[in-house]
Amino acid sequence: MPMNDPSPTLRIEPRWPVTLTVLFVLLLLELLPARVRLLPRWAPYFIGLLVLAPAVGVSLTRAAAGWRRVERLGTYLFVLATGTATLAVLGSLIGAMVRRSGEVGGLQLLTSSIAVWVCNVALFAILYWQIDRGGPEPRANRAPVRPDWQFPQATAPDDAPPGWLPTFVDYLFLAFTTAAAFSPTDALPMTARAKLLMMLQGSISLVTIVVVASRAINILGN
Repeated sequence: MPMNDPSPTLRIEPRWPVTLTVLFVLLLLELLPARVRLLPRWAPYFIGLLVLAPAVGVSLTRAAAGWRRVERLGTYLFVLATGTATLAVLGSLIGAMVRRSGEVGGLQLLTSSIAVWVCNVALFAILYWQIDRGGPEPRANRAPVRPDWQFPQATAPDDAPPGWLPTFVDYLFLAFTTAAAFSPTDALPMTARAKLLMMLQGSISLVTIVVVASRAINILGN
């Protein structure tokens, strides 16, 4: 299907929550101290275009199939590139702690660990939103795709709004609780990839909180 071929019959999920989350991640990467920023200053903006430009294309073309494919690929590349950079920053912070070189102070260590934790939540929220049930448009149009997560509203339809479907906020809450509680709280993983992704996110959060943030607080306390 051509890139500019509209699909007027599709229900389209709004992209502004994802756009704001992407911009917030880029802001956090920009605010990281120069000592732990591993990407060039221009790199976050270029990476952000991988998601923002296709999202605009999806909105303007009424979710044309071509733009949705580009958006999906761009989302994966954004999460991969930004996630790799975030893990590299986490590794750099742990390395500075092990060396006890003093190149990263307690306050810098604490603020950087908070940025890494928040990026972890945001990136996995975007990834969960993109992969569950085939993506936002198949999900909004109730395509017969196996769900990766079972939300409580689906098991109690009488207590949910009519026609309820998960949106980005639900995946943001899922990512937040996974990072904060290290386990599912309301949405249950139904597939192997969902379980593996939640294990990965929980592990990153655990290392960030237990190793880096606790060390930063100890330094500041002394």
